[in-house]
Amino acid sequence: MSEFAEGEVTRILRNLAKGQGDQADATDRLFEAAYQELHRLAAALMGNERQDHTLQATALVNEAYLRLIGDAPVEWQSRAHFFGIVASAMRRVLVEHARRRSAEKRGGGWEKVTLDEKLHLAGGSELDILELDRTLTRYAEIDPRAARVVELRVFGGFKEKEIAEILGISERTVRGDWRVAAMWLTHELGGGSMR
Repeated sequence: MSEFAEGEVTRILRNLAKGQGDQADATDRLFEAAYQELHRLAAALMGNERQDHTLQATALVNEAYLRLIGDAPVEWQSRAHFFGIVASAMRRVLVEHARRRSAEKRGGGWEKVTLDEKLHLAGGSELDILELDRTLTRYAEIDPRAARVVELRVFGGFKEKEIAEILGISERTVRGDWRVAAMWLTHELGGGSMR
């Protein structure tokens, strides 16, 4: 994200927090200012999807935006909070897209996501995104913060430093949460042993 765009995002978020201006207009300007970064995140996320995926990065950003402005107004706490909420919205868009496709194909068209670099699955296994979502939801009941780390890394494409900022924890904690969550998810998803 350019320094100008980052400053603009922060300025808009501050004005929203102070209650200055029209919230709908400010939210539009917020997404405009952050669009390049959101598109970069979406493109990274889509890079994990199957090759013939019908959803493109631009559509993913736009759908997440439409969902966020359609929901109850969000009180953005910070730049990190904003990007974290958008990452969650992108996850929901991908999961719902996979569910629709799966329903259309009656089990034959599951969305696959390659997570060998992210979860260190043996043999670079492809995972059903719906199964990953279900497993991650179960894991959130055990360790909500670590599940959020996984969501931000896998579905948001964030790096450790960014995740630490979003969650207000240290990078060391992010690494620890990631290691434990990756082992649990690898086991639950049947991916074999960690590399």
